[in-house]
Amino acid sequence: MQPPERGTTSAFLSVTTLFFAWGAITSLIDPLVAAVKGIFNLSDLMAQLSTSAFFIAYGLVSLPAAGLVRRLGPANAILSALAMMIIGCLTMLSAANMAIYALVLAGLFILASGITILQVSANPLAAALGAPERSHLRLTLSQAFNSFGTFLGPILGAHLFLNGLEVKQGATVTPEARADALAGIDTAYFWICGLIGLLLAYFLFRRRLIQQVLVSRATAANECVGGGGLLRDALSSPWTLVGGLAIFLYVGAEVAIGSQMALFLNSDAVWGRSDLPFTMPLIGAIMGDDGQAGVSLQEAGKAVALYWGGAMIGRLAGTALLMRISAARLLAFAAGIAMALCLYVAQIGGVSAGFAALSIGLFNSVMFPLIFTLTLERSSASAEATSGFLCMAIVGGAAIPPLVGLVSGIHGYGPAMIVPAVCYALLLLFALVAGARPGQAAHRVSLAAGH
Repeated sequence: MQPPERGTTSAFLSVTTLFFAWGAITSLIDPLVAAVKGIFNLSDLMAQLSTSAFFIAYGLVSLPAAGLVRRLGPANAILSALAMMIIGCLTMLSAANMAIYALVLAGLFILASGITILQVSANPLAAALGAPERSHLRLTLSQAFNSFGTFLGPILGAHLFLNGLEVKQGATVTPEARADALAGIDTAYFWICGLIGLLLAYFLFRRRLIQQVLVSRATAANECVGGGGLLRDALSSPWTLVGGLAIFLYVGAEVAIGSQMALFLNSDAVWGRSDLPFTMPLIGAIMGDDGQAGVSLQEAGKAVALYWGGAMIGRLAGTALLMRISAARLLAFAAGIAMALCLYVAQIGGVSAGFAALSIGLFNSVMFPLIFTLTLERSSASAEATSGFLCMAIVGGAAIPPLVGLVSGIHGYGPAMIVPAVCYALLLLFALVAGARPGQAAHRVSLAAGH
């Protein structure tokens, strides 16, 4: 028996809320890195451990999450994920009230573990909750809300975490600014905890309806499935390994740039002493002007939203370009431009480098789905094994940012862009090799998808 259409639509909207929530929570990491650097007087390397604590969950939890979904089903797995996220938020609240950085890292890992389970569970639900012929449209819509969440997260985080906080060399963080930043972290994760609690209650109430939908409509397995046998299958294919390395490098570069962006823009070598960004209508409106000369850390943190907003816009443009350009050529173009922008920032610097750095997000937008499908077309392993391995490779977001933080601590934020430039250079090589070796079958890809 088919469930009522109204109930199915309501369930789909609630799943879409999950996409928005994990997008916003993930992008909160960017202003949080700048905040903990000032609150706990950390080096760039130590501050970037916040990013590592979050993204390492993808590498450690993806395969266990797949097993959990298989045993419990997507609906019950979502309940487990939301409960884990609430525990993560409560840990973050404790960290803010006790001012303990180790608890911040623990809270971020627990929160990201829950999000990993959500990503394994929610994609098939979004596809299944409605008419089968519209599953692609529903998943695209849900992913669009995810991108919107990543756009809003840095604005919210900068407003709450970075008010009055400065971390430039020689700057002193006042007790008042430190207390305000800790209070902002407490406020953000308190409300996130409340939102997740409401979603948990709703899914608990609607669990039977969702199970009916999944029984009445055969649902394809989620991309991020796995297990010991699938991992061995994935490791048997050279193209799966190469594609996994490409995902590792892409996610690492994207996350490293985003998490350092506020600190980079706030530096005196870029926007710290300039009022030019406020003369740009869109940038000035998003940043806000506190009336003080130059770009403060809070204003720079809000500008990070433009980096993620570029990714949202780029996915729409990339979809149109794929009608005319092959996936390998589009990836080569995007990786080449991103590399050139990184080199410009590293070698030229100045106020213009701030605009160049923000624009990298536009070219990042198409990379994840293109790498994903180019690898699937060429891998000799099963699609399930290949997809699961590529999802695990998102752990690059835990490895590359500390390296960038180490370089920035020694040479400065601009020169540290050499690290993502190398990542993009290797992605350009991947695209060229993939273009020279046609895949087994053509795959249509929705560029609304992402990590």
